[in-house]
Amino acid sequence: MTQKFEMADRFDADTLEQQIYQNWEEKGYFKPSEDINAASYSIAIPPPNVTGSLHMGHAFQQTLMDTLIRYHRMQGDNTLWQAGTDHAGIATQMVVERKIAAEENKTRHDYGREAFINKIWDWKNYSGGTISRQMRRLGNSIDWDRERFTMDEGLSEAVKEVFVRLHEEGLIYRGKRLVNWDPKLHTAISDLEVENKDSKGSLWHFRYPLTKGEKTAEGLDYLVVATTRPETVLGDTAVAVHPEDERYQSLIGKTVMLPLANREIPIIADEYVDREFGTGVVKITPAHDFNDYEVGKRHALPMVNVMTLNADIRDTAEIIGSDGKPLSGYEAQIPQDYRGLERFAARKKVVADFEALGLLDKIQPHDLKVPYGDRGGVPIEPMLTDQWYVSVKPLAEVAIKAVEDGEIQFVPKQYENLYFSWMRDIQDWCISRQLWWGHRIPAWYDEAGNIYVGRSEQEVRAKNALAQEVKLKQDEDVLDTWFSSALWTFSTLGWPKQTPDLQMFHPTNVLITGFDIIFFWVARMIMFTMHFIKDKEGEAQVPFKTVYVTGLIRDENGQKMSKSKGNVIDPLDMIDGIDLEALLEKRTGNMMQPQLAEKIAKATRKEFPQGISAHGTDALRFTLSALASTGRDINWDMKRLEGYRNFCNKLWNASRFVLMNTENQDCGFATEQALELSLADRWILAEFNNTVKNFRTALDQYRFDLAANTLYEFTWNQFCDWYLELTKPVFNGGSPAQQRGTRHTLVSVLEQLLRLAHPIIPFITEALWQRVKVVAGVEGETLMLQRFPQFNRALEDQSALEQIEWIKQLIVNVRNIRAESNIAPSKGLDLLLRNLSEAEKNCLENNRTLIANLARLEDIRLLQAGEEAPLSVTKLLGNAELLVPMAGFINKEAELARLNKEIDKLIGEVKRIEGKLSNEAFVAKAPPAVIDKEREKMQDYQNALEKLKVQYQAIENL
Repeated sequence: MTQKFEMADRFDADTLEQQIYQNWEEKGYFKPSEDINAASYSIAIPPPNVTGSLHMGHAFQQTLMDTLIRYHRMQGDNTLWQAGTDHAGIATQMVVERKIAAEENKTRHDYGREAFINKIWDWKNYSGGTISRQMRRLGNSIDWDRERFTMDEGLSEAVKEVFVRLHEEGLIYRGKRLVNWDPKLHTAISDLEVENKDSKGSLWHFRYPLTKGEKTAEGLDYLVVATTRPETVLGDTAVAVHPEDERYQSLIGKTVMLPLANREIPIIADEYVDREFGTGVVKITPAHDFNDYEVGKRHALPMVNVMTLNADIRDTAEIIGSDGKPLSGYEAQIPQDYRGLERFAARKKVVADFEALGLLDKIQPHDLKVPYGDRGGVPIEPMLTDQWYVSVKPLAEVAIKAVEDGEIQFVPKQYENLYFSWMRDIQDWCISRQLWWGHRIPAWYDEAGNIYVGRSEQEVRAKNALAQEVKLKQDEDVLDTWFSSALWTFSTLGWPKQTPDLQMFHPTNVLITGFDIIFFWVARMIMFTMHFIKDKEGEAQVPFKTVYVTGLIRDENGQKMSKSKGNVIDPLDMIDGIDLEALLEKRTGNMMQPQLAEKIAKATRKEFPQGISAHGTDALRFTLSALASTGRDINWDMKRLEGYRNFCNKLWNASRFVLMNTENQDCGFATEQALELSLADRWILAEFNNTVKNFRTALDQYRFDLAANTLYEFTWNQFCDWYLELTKPVFNGGSPAQQRGTRHTLVSVLEQLLRLAHPIIPFITEALWQRVKVVAGVEGETLMLQRFPQFNRALEDQSALEQIEWIKQLIVNVRNIRAESNIAPSKGLDLLLRNLSEAEKNCLENNRTLIANLARLEDIRLLQAGEEAPLSVTKLLGNAELLVPMAGFINKEAELARLNKEIDKLIGEVKRIEGKLSNEAFVAKAPPAVIDKEREKMQDYQNALEKLKVQYQAIENL
């Protein structure tokens, strides 16, 4: 059943958008056709966090994805946009922990693991659909019946399958290594969850005494070590110098006495050391620093862990060998006074004790970046812990080759270099997290500590012939959220089952994502997909063929949008509008710092004194598309948003004009009579045909900005501003056959234009099409399933394009003369023309009435050779001269000023080209054709200059 819309004065986005979307979804228009004879096209949406809400990054990327999906659906492709959300391990667990703390004064430990996880599922079922509802407001044409969740049953099975297979292949292992540790949340976190904050700190210079009477080149019996982390001194297992540093050559291989711990540690040489930093001597603490960890492995140093998981000083140091296994025989006692101290309290005590021993050399102010956990909000600690790892180098080799061979293309291409730099220096991936919410690691332990991996405890017992009396306990850890996300393109399609969807829609066509997760997500998807998914010939299959990388959306000043800066703009507020008070509450309501809140409130009142007015979804989508210059960050511009809202209104009003002149009229669709097309009709058909070509080329190359600008230029400047005007003389005085031809062209072009614009602005185009299709005699219930326009060589008409362009320029020049001379639009003018070519004369004769109507001319006359023209304002149109006699209303001074301005401009152009032609380097390098063209342009400017000077003299003599 077709939707009906009243043709109001304006498009009522607030009411109609949601009605239209509901109808689309209910009718199942978003579903793939599953036509095996059609090309398949699919996109897997980057799964937003289930805790989240739609932000500008989502709106931006999803607009681009939906544009591509609608574009390919309208081309008849079997199209699937696969949606879903991510369980967001840490974020979701924290939300629910805060909720039960606030409402019940309980912790998760009060509930226990199983009950707490049930609590999270309850929360997810209640509020987890927020972002899906918001995505509907954006117009996303997603097949919601296929929506997936990274913790749903099917994806959980896929995760277990991948883990078990990789373990069986020796690519997953458990080991003790250094990780980013959040002492507050008690879990390992990824680099992406680490936020480096600028901090004013100190650089402490400590003296480490040399042993066995050794001396430095300066005769000192100690080395000075500079450090920003005194609290880790007790874990030092070496000091290092650069192997080419002449100051310390004689000391390499000797030892120093580690103060406070009173143990000898070696002096080693390593290129990691920066000779210019501090004294050129650094302490090596492999258990508490990532760089030191790598140095320690190179030199087989012991790792002395002096911190607990709370980041307090341990009672007894943990000693681990460079192979990650416990090491015996290495003495590393922790002094009694340090045991149990919080890490920053230990820092103060270490500094005080060094000073008391006379071993504090100096303290310098030092700017540094301190890593914080983005969720826990406390400094992270590099920590030696037992974790599960994926050995990814074998997977990375195949993934690198896929991009090298062009199986996967990055747009813009420069991001391939970022991908390669990460992948060619890839380290094993820590995949375990010390959380309760997530995919629990499918590994079990017996009482002796033996590890068994399987899809279930039952499988583990069967595979290892374990009797029921052997007690097994499943690993408490869960998998990193990125692990399940790495399977996204194929797990959402039913893998490990070989489903029809997997055969039909994999590999997907394009991934649209940000540069910041190329390594964390994009690279891992490529590695895992190519390892597990093979085509019919057994060749590794890529997850997607193109990776389109977007920039960030920043505020109008180029600042990153963040809650702490108070510059976040909610995309839904731009769609629906929000008053000032609600906007202030949203930006400052939960702020703990009154001064910052007031500063943000003041800036908000200045920027949005009336709040944000409603613009509708289409205006937002058009703005995002128009700003989508490949790979670049975008400075958000509210004026552009307002401008594209005006564009939507322009399209609406133009459609009202078309319908007023065509509904219930003979438009030539239902008759056999030949159509009599005017020059303007032929021109707009040719212009639209070129627009289709340019629009399709832009979208095929992911140039959303060029596609949007192409659409804007044709709709506003050609169709609305010119063609509608060019039709009025036909409707006012044309023959029935001419009127029929113009009505046919008006409706045909508008109907096709709505199809062309639909992928970017789907709501207003659907509403208009429901009316226009009746006049055009088009069958179908919805625009979104109509065929997308195609370039048609038969509609190419260079003659019409050139003639109308000449007529447009003539009319514009006459209108400019009116404006510059302050002549009322209603005042009829005479037009004199000189130096017209034969083609221009023919165009003039064939379109006199049209030109006279649109330029408001009473008479048009060609000047004869040698005929003197009356005092006139003159404009140049190519080689032709346009003269409008000014008797009775010329303003001498104003006209002289105008001519002076044009003369100065032409003098400037002549000088510019003279400068080029006198430049020996330019003349030597430029092709002869280019030089000839420049000389020709200069001659044209000089000729025009002479004509203007003659005109200037004539007016001056009045």
